Amino acid sequence: MRSGAKTAIVGGVFLVVAGGVGYGGLNLYNGITGGDTSVKSNSGSAPKTGPVTGDEVTTTAKDFLAAWAAGEPEKAAQLTNDPVTAGSAVAAYRDGASVSAAEITPGTPVGAKVPFTVKATITFEGVSKPWSYASELTVVRGQTTGRPLVKWAPSVLHPKLLTADATLRTGVAKTPSVKAVDRNGKELTAEKYPSLRPVLATLRERYGAKAGGATGVETWIESGSESVPDTTLLVLSKGKPGTLRTTIDAGVQAAAEKAVKRFGNASVAAIEPSTGAIRAVANNPATDYNTAFRGAQAPGSTMKIVTAAMMMQNGIATPNSKVECPSTVLSRGRTFQNLDKFSIANGTLTAAFRRSCNTAFIKAISTLSDKGIADTALGDTARDSFGIGQSWAVGVTAADGSVPESAGSETPASYIGQGKITMSALNVASLSATVQNGGFLQPYLVAKELDDREFAQADRLSPEVATGLRKMMNAAATASDGTATEAMAGVSSPKGAKTGSAEIDGQATSNSWFTGYSGDLAAAAVVEEGGHGGDAAGPVVAAVLKAG
Repeated sequence: MRSGAKTAIVGGVFLVVAGGVGYGGLNLYNGITGGDTSVKSNSGSAPKTGPVTGDEVTTTAKDFLAAWAAGEPEKAAQLTNDPVTAGSAVAAYRDGASVSAAEITPGTPVGAKVPFTVKATITFEGVSKPWSYASELTVVRGQTTGRPLVKWAPSVLHPKLLTADATLRTGVAKTPSVKAVDRNGKELTAEKYPSLRPVLATLRERYGAKAGGATGVETWIESGSESVPDTTLLVLSKGKPGTLRTTIDAGVQAAAEKAVKRFGNASVAAIEPSTGAIRAVANNPATDYNTAFRGAQAPGSTMKIVTAAMMMQNGIATPNSKVECPSTVLSRGRTFQNLDKFSIANGTLTAAFRRSCNTAFIKAISTLSDKGIADTALGDTARDSFGIGQSWAVGVTAADGSVPESAGSETPASYIGQGKITMSALNVASLSATVQNGGFLQPYLVAKELDDREFAQADRLSPEVATGLRKMMNAAATASDGTATEAMAGVSSPKGAKTGSAEIDGQATSNSWFTGYSGDLAAAAVVEEGGHGGDAAGPVVAAVLKAG
């Protein structure tokens, strides 16, 4: 493809401009072969095989972009490896998005990939606005024909078209835009707080009509899914945004955004224990998927907060009770061990908690088995005392957490946060918030009065269990041998914490988990492949708690 070759739409009519020569209609093609009329081998007996050549990449990309720009969806589709899907998508591009003019400029191919930029004009009911973006295509060899073809994906047309159901639309917006503000009235924007982008999009979709605003004209991606909010790409004419107050604290949010950037894949959420109000949510990378709310990952030893509560509720131990903490334990046919096979002689449940002794918590199975509830007791405590597994009405899409009934060796694994247990950073932050408050209050991002949604409910912890959990979490955060002490140094009291690391199939290094509270703020973080809880996730949580 010649540098500087461009495809243009002039006066609403699609033309190709390359090297100053105009082409139209069928003259764009050397047949429908991706510019290669010799799709068979020299003997003519079989289609070509092997990687596409540089010339094939250049010519196929040029012909496809030309057909797209020329408004010839059927011809463009025949230059892809999925002509049925590609044809309808290319046809919908101009009409659905109201593209009145465009210029497509290819870049230099890199192997089989060809980047390109689109400079378009969107026109709707007499209002026009420029629209620019970059995308890329990949050329592959057809499996049956041997022809060089564009590997079809919706993202060829726009990089944010990620599913076959997603489409480009221009028109009067479905809902008015919203001016989201934090709890003190400070405006929250995706530009300043990138992690809030999917949150703000969902808030607009759900509450825009209730916030008192008026609609404008926009270009957006219609996701085609009720669980995925539409994405605004361009505003042609602004409506009047309505103001929507959230529970976010801008200062805590800023600290959370900064903290997660230290790691490649990290998420954190913060909650006010006395109310359940969500004060911050941040992810790195900050994408359209809100991992801190929607992630479903094994929480590792942070689950020992729930396991300890289960043990106290079932009369197995109190914080001062003597418990066994051997270096290894055989449970239901599987051997479990502590980190570096440490053991604690003549220790208490508090000592086992602050040092995160796996074997002490797993050995609770024997007593619960005698009662016939070993496989269900943890899930019961999680649901009835911590709200995990109930349906949370946060105000945006969020996972509820899951502690299902277990069997076999999954039961001892679940007692230390492995097995089939899944939680998000928000779920684990709620564990600390519940301990600090003495009872579960469902986390929320906007007032339930906006849509009269029902919050999940749970029984308050008994005074003995709440006090015991706070004592153990404080020991983990302050004792000289506490696993969370180093990370929580400098965090104000009253404070408590719990570390965790979760082994994930296919990962050489475990995920790092950490949850804690300071005063009336609780938080939890997960750093993928971060190792020990105090090493990676701990500093993230500490930075957020200090901002409160």
